[in-house]
Amino acid sequence: MLTLSNHLIDQAEVMESPNFSDRPQGIEPSLLVIHNISLPPGEFGDSYIKDFFLNKLDCSIHPYFNEIKDLKVSSHLFINREGQLLQFVDFSKKAWHAGVSEFKGQKECNDFSIGIELEGTDTIPYSSEQYTALVDVTKCLLQHYPSISKDRIVGHKDIAPGRKTDPGDSFDWEGYRNLLD
Repeated sequence: MLTLSNHLIDQAEVMESPNFSDRPQGIEPSLLVIHNISLPPGEFGDSYIKDFFLNKLDCSIHPYFNEIKDLKVSSHLFINREGQLLQFVDFSKKAWHAGVSEFKGQKECNDFSIGIELEGTDTIPYSSEQYTALVDVTKCLLQHYPSISKDRIVGHKDIAPGRKTDPGDSFDWEGYRNLLD
């Protein structure tokens, strides 16, 4: 069972990203957004995602990195293929994960959401370790942030349709939701 202290998951490795800001006054997290990321696309198991969220990515390593070199992004939490947790932004702060987005008429989802990145792609199945970790994280967040409910858990594609597709067809929404019960 995961525990949370001071808006950080105790079992996560914490690496503070500079890419965050304060939430608007009085706004608590009320939406959970699931993403995917791999750097370079389709490759797993290196430190590039961590470096990207910390603004330390060496763009000379791979041609794709030049396309993203000016982006300043982060997520609250990253779950790698082995199910390990890295936390980049504490949950009381606004991570820069959603971009231009809207949920049920409310714009700027970063203001009121928690973003979780899974190491993966739209087309490669996620690992069982990732689902286990994601379910544990979700249960912990549901307990600590009562404004987040099971019907307020979405994919990036749901809040930025036409612009984003993650977590993709490879994400087993039904299996994930069943494990939350």
